[in-house]
Amino acid sequence: MTSWDGTAFRQRISAVLDEFLDEMAVRLAPLGPDAVRLLDEARACVGGGKRFRAAFCYWGFRALAPAPHDEQPLLRACAALELLHASALVHDDLMDASDTRRGRPATHRGFESEHRLDGWRGDPEQYGAAAAILLGDLLLSWSEELLRRCGLSLERVAAAMGLFDLCRTEVITGQFLDVSVQARGAADVGAAMTVLRYKSAKYSIERPLHIGAALAGADDAALTGLSAYGLPLGEAFQLRDDLLGVFGDAATTGKPAGDDLVEGKRTVLVALALDNAPPGDAALLDRSLGTPLDGDVLARLQQIIDDSGAHAQVEAVISELVELSLGALERAEVHDDARSVLRQLAAAATDRVV
Repeated sequence: MTSWDGTAFRQRISAVLDEFLDEMAVRLAPLGPDAVRLLDEARACVGGGKRFRAAFCYWGFRALAPAPHDEQPLLRACAALELLHASALVHDDLMDASDTRRGRPATHRGFESEHRLDGWRGDPEQYGAAAAILLGDLLLSWSEELLRRCGLSLERVAAAMGLFDLCRTEVITGQFLDVSVQARGAADVGAAMTVLRYKSAKYSIERPLHIGAALAGADDAALTGLSAYGLPLGEAFQLRDDLLGVFGDAATTGKPAGDDLVEGKRTVLVALALDNAPPGDAALLDRSLGTPLDGDVLARLQQIIDDSGAHAQVEAVISELVELSLGALERAEVHDDARSVLRQLAAAATDRVV
């Protein structure tokens, strides 16, 4: 088995992001202290995390080509996926009215609090929302800039940019599907799976693999082979996140326990529970979604989801998807060292404890 130091990789990606944001700090310095505040929040938003998207991009490249003599351009390309991810999280937290992210105030809440504490004019919530929209847009813009200027050949970067464009289109439209499902207050399992696939699964694993592979000169057949591994794994990854959003420990997830229920998310897990729970339990779960929940009510909703069999069903689907993904990986025409690490990444992405 190929040995890969994931901690060292995350540190290298963080260093790339720090260097890029230092460059942006010079660019923004003439705009004064408010621009500095925005940049400081950008640094906080890209800090930490598991760097899965960067890792899958890197090993999408390595699946088809050996490591370049100078890895810095490739690492810059991989880090662009982390800026995209940070952008999506900032916007997602605003749309979900989340209070926290990774154990700190969500961006809109942080700026809202500053406005309120300083006694500024206008609506603090509106100010926080405006700041979050603008920061998310800025991070999205920077993600493209970092990929475009990563330092790899223009031909390879152009091929990757086409897939990056597709990735951004999918995740933004998937997010709109998600807010529309929540607004309607109803979602069957099929609709929930569509949201899961386009809002998260594809941009978390499949598209990062594709972008890395394109940077290595992949053809359509290679991209198809990586999809057979990456798409089911991305779905399993998000299903695990959905379980963590209901049953996860706040100390691990950085968000309050049951936060997905408070936010009213109509996930696959919730859709299955609503389908399978007794009518009275289903009605309680349905009307409780998107409302403040005290500890007793949260425990009752968790019990309803467990008793309905939805928790066990989602665990079974995760296992099936991982098996499908790893089977495709064995058949894929990739370098053996990459195959070994992609197995390890599959476990890391889906074995997180609920």
